[in-house]
Amino acid sequence: MSKETLKKGLEGYNAKYDKAVAKFPERAAFKRQRVYTPLDIPEDWDYETKLGFPGEYPFTRGVQPTMYRGRLWTMRAYAGFSTAEESNKRYKLLLEKGQTGLSVAFDLPTQIGLDSDSQLSAGEVGKVGVAIDSLADMEQLFDGIDLSKVSTSMTINGPAAVLLAMYVAVAEKQGVKPEQLKGTIQNDVLKEYIARGTYIFPPRPSMRLVTDTFAYCSKNIPHWNTISVGAYHIREAGSSEIQEVAFAFACAIAYIDAAIKAGQKVDDFAPGISWIFTAGLDFFFEISKFRAARRLWARIMKERYGATVPKAQMLRVHVHTAGSVLTAQQPMNNVARITWQAMSAVLGGIQSMACCAYDEALALPTEESATLALRTQQLIANESGCADTIDPMAGSYLVEKLTDDIEAQAYEYIKKIDEMGGAVAAIEKGYMQGEMAAHAYEYQREIETGKRVVVGVNKYADNKKAPEGDVLTADLTVADRQIKKVNAMKAKRDQKAVDAALAKLKVACEGTENLMPYLIEAAKTYATLGEICGVMREVFGEYQQGGNNF
Repeated sequence: MSKETLKKGLEGYNAKYDKAVAKFPERAAFKRQRVYTPLDIPEDWDYETKLGFPGEYPFTRGVQPTMYRGRLWTMRAYAGFSTAEESNKRYKLLLEKGQTGLSVAFDLPTQIGLDSDSQLSAGEVGKVGVAIDSLADMEQLFDGIDLSKVSTSMTINGPAAVLLAMYVAVAEKQGVKPEQLKGTIQNDVLKEYIARGTYIFPPRPSMRLVTDTFAYCSKNIPHWNTISVGAYHIREAGSSEIQEVAFAFACAIAYIDAAIKAGQKVDDFAPGISWIFTAGLDFFFEISKFRAARRLWARIMKERYGATVPKAQMLRVHVHTAGSVLTAQQPMNNVARITWQAMSAVLGGIQSMACCAYDEALALPTEESATLALRTQQLIANESGCADTIDPMAGSYLVEKLTDDIEAQAYEYIKKIDEMGGAVAAIEKGYMQGEMAAHAYEYQREIETGKRVVVGVNKYADNKKAPEGDVLTADLTVADRQIKKVNAMKAKRDQKAVDAALAKLKVACEGTENLMPYLIEAAKTYATLGEICGVMREVFGEYQQGGNNF
């Protein structure tokens, strides 16, 4: 069929459709067209430049030649609560049930570099993750888990280099060499200033810590992902899907620029850049988002930075299903939401995934809900057929149109941020924060006015109370137990060795040397996280929102 014939046919269809709509009005003001056809694909659309083949530039169809036909994505569960001992039990349980990687959640004091006995830690120890005060806790966290055989993702940012140092020290005690380690530290501090708030130091010394981990790991821990750029957190803080891609890419560009300025070569460190994205509720848009993001990132790395190594051009993605869209009302509805979120990520070609548990809107996941979250991935992998064909949505008029649109719109945002002077300058001006806030406000208005349906909340509500039975509640004795452990550890350690290591770290912070060796040395003496970060606070200062920190 020629384009002209198709165009006339579409006009005739729309005329009939308009008559039908007059008789039976459409149920909503949809944000997409009624139907997509070849007319929505540009005439110069070229398969080779837009798609290519899996494992080949521009990686639209996936970063591996065989994708899931060769190896399934890494299945994780984001877990960590209370003490290291209790989290260790959960990790072993999940590994026994077939999980193939660990994803560590740290409590709030750990995320901002405080020890459990700090006055500022009161009421937060072990609440939203596991409390890690020193190497002793890290040893217990991975007790009985062979670090040469698991991939570990650690969601940590401000003190990421310190937690990595502790992990390296634990591995050494197990007899595992650094080159055997596999995993990721999130280490994306810029998004903390715009999305989460768990920063410690001002942006510039924070960027130094990021680039120091790049350099150290590229030479010593080659299979370690030195950063997981947090698109997920940007989205969960209220951004749109387009902003999720664009703002995360802008932050990553800032890290790359800083690393190159420090004398590193893009082909050396860029293969260690990984990503964490959200899988939201808009099924086809999410599939298209992952495809568009891979293509856009490949273009940026090749055209902007001249990256020649394929791994330096690849966007390797870990996905966490969106937690912000889960509801406390009718929590079992979340099982369905999580399932199609995860399915969109698989159809979009991701490399690693953790699913929310259905009860996360109520409390920390129970053992039963955490197991179901893992089983959701296993069911999709083994029973749905989604993993059998690579990029099965390719060629869909809707998906290809969305993929093109997402890439173009995200790139426009990146150009705006470039014109402002980059991500740090845009953060200074509050640009990204403002864009995200505007989108979050509009999204909430749509829910409150009923324009956006949330089943069980603003439609089909039953007014039943949330279940009170199987909900995991926080143990309020955790802080007391953790503080006793810290005090006992301090009584046994070699304080002279601690003081000497911290003194060397301070001198290194005042200079320009790579800090990772000094952090590892301090961790081995059982210096606490708070003591190590305290030394860096003395030299680097502490970020104050709204202050002159840049």
